[in-house]
Amino acid sequence: MKMWQSSGYSMQWCFDNFIQYRSMRRARDVREQIEGLITRVEIEMVSNASEDVPIRKAITAGYYYHTGVLSKGGYKTVKHQQTVHIHPTSSLFEKLPRWVVYYELVFTTKEYMRQVIEIESSWLLDVAPHYYKQNDLSESNKRIPKNFKS
Repeated sequence: MKMWQSSGYSMQWCFDNFIQYRSMRRARDVREQIEGLITRVEIEMVSNASEDVPIRKAITAGYYYHTGVLSKGGYKTVKHQQTVHIHPTSSLFEKLPRWVVYYELVFTTKEYMRQVIEIESSWLLDVAPHYYKQNDLSESNKRIPKNFKS
């Protein structure tokens, strides 16, 4: 991305490097949106590849209403108590984090969350105090499943 940026976001650079210009433009747009979210929720932007918390907090700020918490039999959406599952193609499918934010739901044999990230429940109160109350999050903490199997 930095090399493309140094070329002035050149279409010719993409052609010379066998990269789709439209894909690069879309990646740049997404990055700018994430930077805007990080700024809006007043999270310090740091350049550290191993520390992705600011990015995950920014995504949480944008998709706070798409939150799931691990429960017996899958995940429950926090506000509507709908049972959903992490899509089998997700890298988090085997990990089963306690709290997640997802981009979309797809229905095949089950209702699956796609584009899922792990979050901390405390972030929800930080980024969406108008939507979540402490009770929403503490009630979910009481329902920790034992020996969860999906």
